[in-house]
Amino acid sequence: MPTFELQSMAIEMPPCVAHPNRAPFRGVLTLVDTPSDRSPSGANGHRVLLTRVACEKALPSLLGMGLDYAPALDAHDAQRKIGIITEANIVDGRRSMGDAKSLSRALSSASIEIAGFLYARDFPRILRTLRAASLVYGMSYEITEARVEEMRAPVWTVTEFTFTGAAVLRRDKAAYQDTWFELI
Repeated sequence: MPTFELQSMAIEMPPCVAHPNRAPFRGVLTLVDTPSDRSPSGANGHRVLLTRVACEKALPSLLGMGLDYAPALDAHDAQRKIGIITEANIVDGRRSMGDAKSLSRALSSASIEIAGFLYARDFPRILRTLRAASLVYGMSYEITEARVEEMRAPVWTVTEFTFTGAAVLRRDKAAYQDTWFELI
């Protein structure tokens, strides 16, 4: 099996000073080679682990995908796209915006960090909500075509997948508690 070493990629957006419909964001979408804290939606009660090789291979599929939200910020809603992902990076030993107990895991784990733009003028209410309490929000990925090593295992090891988007939601509802989201 080939080893992928793609670590960083971005869509170059033309400069547009103070664009009224572009509010830049960034955050940690997921941890790499680390089991989730809880079962993500669609995992049938299983925690999951995305392998590094699978993440490297899937990284290009993040670019241009939508960022969505549910009104209560507690789930995904793929039909409520509020932004676009323009950058994705695999970062080793990332910084954490989590609490002290998660700090050691956060500093030793690789993560996928993403950046992009929220449609600020199109969604002013959600923009105000996210600006008001940014530290309470995390992120969650959306994937398809996932290959799982052993379906009966308590933690599904995902060895291949394609990203189809991401969601911003409350950190306590994310499968990975060490994810975070912030408006820049």
